[in-house]
Amino acid sequence: MSTFDLVAILIVLAAVLSYANLRLLKLPSSIGLMALSLLFALGTMAAGRSFPIVGEEARALVSRFEFDETLLHGMLGFLLFSGALHVDLGDLSRHKWPIASLAIVGTLLSTGIVAALMFEAVRLVGIPLRFIDCLIFGALISPTDPIAVMGLLKQIGAPKPLEVQIAGESLFNDGVGVVLFLGLVEVASSGHGYRPGGMALLFLQEAVGGVVFGLVVGLLVYRMLRSVDDYQVEILLSLALVAGGYAAAEALHVSGPIAMVVAGLLIGNHGRSFAMSETTTHHLDLFWELVDETLNAVLFVLIGLEVLVLTFTASNLEAGLLAIPIVLLARLVAVALPVQLLGLRERLAPYTVPVLTWGGLRGGISVALALSLPGKGDETPLPGREPILAITYAVVAFSILVQGLTIGPLTRRWLARSKEAAPTPIGVDS
Repeated sequence: MSTFDLVAILIVLAAVLSYANLRLLKLPSSIGLMALSLLFALGTMAAGRSFPIVGEEARALVSRFEFDETLLHGMLGFLLFSGALHVDLGDLSRHKWPIASLAIVGTLLSTGIVAALMFEAVRLVGIPLRFIDCLIFGALISPTDPIAVMGLLKQIGAPKPLEVQIAGESLFNDGVGVVLFLGLVEVASSGHGYRPGGMALLFLQEAVGGVVFGLVVGLLVYRMLRSVDDYQVEILLSLALVAGGYAAAEALHVSGPIAMVVAGLLIGNHGRSFAMSETTTHHLDLFWELVDETLNAVLFVLIGLEVLVLTFTASNLEAGLLAIPIVLLARLVAVALPVQLLGLRERLAPYTVPVLTWGGLRGGISVALALSLPGKGDETPLPGREPILAITYAVVAFSILVQGLTIGPLTRRWLARSKEAAPTPIGVDS
């Protein structure tokens, strides 16, 4: 089966399931698509019990999609650029301290808390994971998924300050999580032990290098946009920025996701104000909105289908159920501590902690990182790969289907209570 055939199957599935969700379930797009694709996958597994060839062919087909490669080295750059394109740089600057604290301190705190608690939890169910394996799980599950969160913000109507904090954190904390993940996987695979200097160097290379590279390519395209006035050429330049920029970032071993966020912020703010006409801005927004919606649909269909290629044992399922409250508790501490410290200087809304905790969705990035762990066919396979995969999927499924469905009503309820308690709205600013 050719690459075109695989892409065609994904697009047809995404279109049919989107239609079914719109006509029958009427759920938010990402949640409805994952729910329907998960039901489709479970139905295929059930059919495979009576007709083994059905299950075998379905698993072989899904394994060919190579989810981790598709997302981490293909779709992610486009999705992050599209999300950053519509984030106001002024709003981001006004909330830089909450965002930086949540993205850096919060991710590190959450990784440590998840690792410590999961190390005890897996022992209870008889899974022999090492502490380094639990740290790897903590690193891949702690960052909130910008793709899932950006889609959510379109639905819940959160106040502007809170929306900026959630979006800003989710756009940047994946860089911290990915650097931690890569460093910990290297430690687990090499057996040379933890080297703080190596982790610091990796962080500088990936994160700081990604920021610098994103600024360079963003400024280059910005200057090109200023020199022409043709929306077709300008849209093509933005597309080239993402495709070529992400590929070049990976070749230079700097963070492609961070580079695309920085480039998207630059083009979406300075480019929109000084380099593009109203006609170009209108068409550019329509184009990237279409790209975002299409890729999101494909992504959440893929997440649902991935259940076909995972190994679920009784102990893995038990560990996954234990991991859900552990990850939520770690998220609560990782949010509450920075927020309380910041509360000494800024007036934060009373609903900030519960909304940030319950609204910190995990999504495709966590699944893709788990799938990228070295397996049996690799030179140095990670012994805990299969349990980590199953536990990650359980947390992500709960996050999208349960948290994603309830965050809207809960946020509206928290906002209503806040207004009743204080007639004057309280926030960072309005």
